[in-house]
Amino acid sequence: MKFIETRGNESGFASEVTFSDAILSPGASYGGLYVPKELPALDGSFFDGDLAYEELAKKLIELFDIDIEKGVIDEALNLYKKFDDPQNPAPLVAVKDDLFVLELYHGPTRAFKDMALQPFGFILSHLAQALDQKYLILAATSGDTGPATLESFKDRENIQVACLYPSGGTSDVQRLQMVTEDGKNLKVIGIKGDFDDAQNALKSLLNSEAFKAKLEESSISLSAANSVNFGRILFQIIYHIHAYNQLLKIAKIQMGDKIYITIPSGNFGNALGAYYAKKMGLPVKKILIASNANNVLKELITKGIYDLRDKTLKNTYSPAMDILKSSNIERVLFDLFGASRTKELMESLNHQNYYALREDELAKLQEIFDAVDSSDAYVLEVIKSYAECGYIMDPHTATCIKAYERLKSKEIPMVICSTAEWTKFAPTMAKALSSSDKQMSDKEALEFMKERYNLKISDKISSLFDKKVIHNTVVEKEMINDEIIKFIS
Repeated sequence: MKFIETRGNESGFASEVTFSDAILSPGASYGGLYVPKELPALDGSFFDGDLAYEELAKKLIELFDIDIEKGVIDEALNLYKKFDDPQNPAPLVAVKDDLFVLELYHGPTRAFKDMALQPFGFILSHLAQALDQKYLILAATSGDTGPATLESFKDRENIQVACLYPSGGTSDVQRLQMVTEDGKNLKVIGIKGDFDDAQNALKSLLNSEAFKAKLEESSISLSAANSVNFGRILFQIIYHIHAYNQLLKIAKIQMGDKIYITIPSGNFGNALGAYYAKKMGLPVKKILIASNANNVLKELITKGIYDLRDKTLKNTYSPAMDILKSSNIERVLFDLFGASRTKELMESLNHQNYYALREDELAKLQEIFDAVDSSDAYVLEVIKSYAECGYIMDPHTATCIKAYERLKSKEIPMVICSTAEWTKFAPTMAKALSSSDKQMSDKEALEFMKERYNLKISDKISSLFDKKVIHNTVVEKEMINDEIIKFIS
């Protein structure tokens, strides 16, 4: 399979690249992204309730015909054996007769990013070693990509990782997951800004010839772990098909029946995986996007405008969704409208903080997506009401209930993608479920939840509070470049 660029091709860039080229050097022409030249089609053999997750993943990757040896792929997928259930790393849980939660957080860092970053990190590291080339992997995080990236690349040969996170913009558990990592090849940098600042810095560095030249002085190449890298997206297609198969297995649907997929979305990588799965043949009626108060995605999908001119990022109880510039929307724009229009729209967003779709373009988008947003108060109410019915969900998953209530036709099952375990946001959980007005620390809130609901807390989470803080660096966003150069030197 070959990959092409979302904003067209400029001089100095190959017109088509391989999968390994696209993941090793994810920066494309005009600041764009790489996408498959064409998507393969799913045949009936993919829809089997008895198909184990790892086997489904192998079948899908084989269908994409990527230039990675089968043995390497097998080793990468074998990492799912580190998850809570090695046979089913992403269990589907029935919450109501027509509502199902796909729990994507049973990996080492308790967030859905492990589903892609565990195998992707292994593959990228293998390529670096095979080429005998050192790589700097950049990661910008709103809370979950960072811990998952650090866990995946920790102490891997030929790899260094610089992880950027908004200081004060993650949960305390998420921050501790990053700043206590002791891998010798890792650097965690807090920035005085928000996630968009971190992501803008990452994209700028990926496309900076001066930065790349500085790295070359130390014989280091540059790549990224964010979902701007298609290596992440490939593994995010798989679990949407897996969810459908699980519904087949429990006889909630018959083959060909359509479902809703609902996603709490920030950078849109998870939604893009669902979009590609739908295009490849997964029977999906619509992909429903849940936003918080940072509701740029709802505005785009319902009104056809992406308008940041009067917006500032709001800190919410669902911090991994506190994003204004959602990168993977660009890949959907390209698929629907082509490279020329995508370049026009993205340049308008970059220079004017605004773009508007034409009426016919919006109609195309709305054939596939619908969207809602919800407030922090609503999230707290949902957490409480579902806990009383026996299901504990984190604040991001809670935003999806608005889609279930407002957008779903009752005769069609809905699958909600649950992107993080509640343990990463314990103070918010306690606020929703405690009768006290006291603001609990993460440690206090974890203990409250454990005792109140008889919940098990992963050692990966409980041990964080006893670990030494390794990374204390917090800088102005203008100093990110210098801090990374200091690290690799």
